[in-house]
Amino acid sequence: MPERPSMLAPFKHETFRLLWLAMLISNLGALVQSVGAGWMMTTLTDSHSMVALVQAFTTLPITIFSIAAGALADNFDRRVVMIIAQTGMAVVSLLLAALAFIGLLSPWLLLGFTFLIGAGTALFNPSWQASMGDIVPRSDLPSAVTLNAMGFNMMRSIGPAVGGLIVALVGAAAAFALNAVTYVPLIAALLRWQPERAPNRLPREQFGSAIMAGVRYVSLSPNLTTVLFRSFLFGLAAIAVLALLPSVAEEYVDGDALVYGTLLGCFGIGAIGGAFLNGRIRERFSNELIVRLACVGFAASCAGLGISRDLMVSHLMLLPTGLCWVLTMSLFNVSIQLSSPRWVVGRALSLYQTATFGGMALGSWIWGLSADAAGPGWALIMAAVVLLSCALVGFKLPLPQFEQRDLDPLNTFNEPMLRLDLTPRSGPIMVMVDYRIAQADIPQFLALMAERRKVRLRDGARQWALLRDLERPDLWVESYHVPTWTDYVRHNLRRTKADAENFPALRALHQGEGSPHVRRMIERQTVPLDDETPLRGTPEV
Repeated sequence: MPERPSMLAPFKHETFRLLWLAMLISNLGALVQSVGAGWMMTTLTDSHSMVALVQAFTTLPITIFSIAAGALADNFDRRVVMIIAQTGMAVVSLLLAALAFIGLLSPWLLLGFTFLIGAGTALFNPSWQASMGDIVPRSDLPSAVTLNAMGFNMMRSIGPAVGGLIVALVGAAAAFALNAVTYVPLIAALLRWQPERAPNRLPREQFGSAIMAGVRYVSLSPNLTTVLFRSFLFGLAAIAVLALLPSVAEEYVDGDALVYGTLLGCFGIGAIGGAFLNGRIRERFSNELIVRLACVGFAASCAGLGISRDLMVSHLMLLPTGLCWVLTMSLFNVSIQLSSPRWVVGRALSLYQTATFGGMALGSWIWGLSADAAGPGWALIMAAVVLLSCALVGFKLPLPQFEQRDLDPLNTFNEPMLRLDLTPRSGPIMVMVDYRIAQADIPQFLALMAERRKVRLRDGARQWALLRDLERPDLWVESYHVPTWTDYVRHNLRRTKADAENFPALRALHQGEGSPHVRRMIERQTVPLDDETPLRGTPEV
């Protein structure tokens, strides 16, 4: 049995160490800013729903912009994308601090600046998460994701307390200013990093096509769609704790900004414990059992926080919520990364973030309204019930184990020599593959082709069909389209080693001489049937 990599293994890589430390400082600033924004809202309005909207406006832009950010992460220099995002957030934070210092902030203006900072996070996160596979080897990827989560939660354990102390002593404007300064080390670390770039002979994908390619790949990958749905449910319910914590601190434990910070700190301490236990827990239990137990544990603590009126008990209730949060979120994240090839990992992560943060944004709004109607305590108890339903969903849609297939590029495609002069944008291209299949082998052939269809469509094929010749029943033809010749080449370069696993079996069933015959044709729209409907599919001769 191979030895499990140490959780600290990613620290062997200098680039990871440098970026991790810089992210640690940046996370501290973000958490201080979050405390400042949450507490400032309590001073600007008495509405629980407006307080909860601070969390919603932090997560809403991630829901809106993550898919586009994922396409940017897969088609542009991820390092440059991250530098732009961090610089933009630093500028917005400086403006927020300036307006707070001169007393011009209103509730909706505060939410607007919170939204802009969230938009920067939306742009940054897919490139950051996808870069882990560029910084550490695949074997260290789970540990790298866990260390990132641990780093964030280390700061969550002290950052909110620091933020609460700053707000209590100096005011929220100072918290916003500190956040602006903490972007500088990460920008400097990113400028120093010079990643190796794999050569790419193809032009960059068009933006809309790149987004659709990511959506298509994820939608045709059952493991990925299951993770997305479960992460949405968990985010919807679990965010109640973070969204309502300012109200809990103010109303039920009669605290100030410092108490709010220490409550968040307990959540962070629990999350650090979860990060340290993560590897051992994954060794002993299945992914699905971990998520079910985490949902139940979070629900129990969430309900306990809703019932508690004691300061110490409230702090203790937040320890297991942090542990369950990091166990679940890091498991979802690693599942996405290990189930996605490198060409689409940024977009897969962006869809995961869209689902997760979409649930959080919706949940923040729902639990805020519930708190206005029935009080924060009852809102937390209702969220606990939803968390229990999230655990029950696992019996119908269990979370998959980590992907063990080889998702490295196959790299066996050689662009064919063409006798027709094409440009990269020539098309549409129709591809036909001929198979000779004996009658007895048809059931096995159809099963293999069903898997083949999914691979083709995930990699960009359109209008896939399997045809059988009426005059020669042993002849089967697989056909599909791609928009241009460049798309055809890109389609083949996307194929992974795992994708190619069923082709030897198809070749073994083929009764003809040599390999199945491949025909590549360019469509010409000729002989229109009427004024509006051209006849498609006539090959050029």
